Amino acid sequence: MEKRIVVVTGGTRGVGAGIARAFAGTGARVVACARRPPRVPVHGVEFAPLDLRDPPAVRAFFAALPRLDVLVNNAGGAPYRRLADADAERHARVIELNLVTPLTASLAAYEQLRRTRGAVVMIGSVSGSRPSPGSAAYGAAKAGLENLARSMAVEWAPEVRVNTLVVGMVRTELSRLHYGGDDGIAAVSRTVPLGRLAAPSDVGAAAVFLASDAAAYISGASLLVHGGGERPEFLDAATVNREGVR
Repeated sequence: MEKRIVVVTGGTRGVGAGIARAFAGTGARVVACARRPPRVPVHGVEFAPLDLRDPPAVRAFFAALPRLDVLVNNAGGAPYRRLADADAERHARVIELNLVTPLTASLAAYEQLRRTRGAVVMIGSVSGSRPSPGSAAYGAAKAGLENLARSMAVEWAPEVRVNTLVVGMVRTELSRLHYGGDDGIAAVSRTVPLGRLAAPSDVGAAAVFLASDAAAYISGASLLVHGGGERPEFLDAATVNREGVR
């Protein structure tokens, strides 16, 4: 039986590497594409240089694949930047990376996926469904990505399934830039009901599930991978129903 081929955009580090590693563990042929090669190669994962902001290059990349079974649109991210601290053009680049490039890749991959009755997994974020101060353009893009996936799931059914993983906080090699050192990471972890940040492997396992036959009737869905979410602050601020408070 021919190996399934999985493409993971931004699959060279962090969450993307965790996703690529999880699919490689299923025996699939996994191709991770990014602008730069990984500092540490992921075992069993091929690297392909690709700038997702270059639509002709993206179309050529997918056209050259012998087949495609799964596309994971993971590439994205944004630095901390308040809205008034940058011009609209800079914020627009964040939206391009996190919303337009997944659309570009999905359109380029469509014919291949249609032939294999494949699946698209969008990597969304909890930032798309709550206020995202300091990363508002990123949050807006992720909100758009989730809606795009739902529309895509309807238009491309029944040949192609499309779903979104709505990911919460993940512990990666860049966590210190977002949360500080070990003390900061530990403090942030305590705000998560499950008591820890996600590992990239947690996101990878969820992506493998959504792309598998076990999820054959799941399309247009959003799967929350956030450890139970965030404890509402008002519970700690309220002076009733607290132990020791009368």
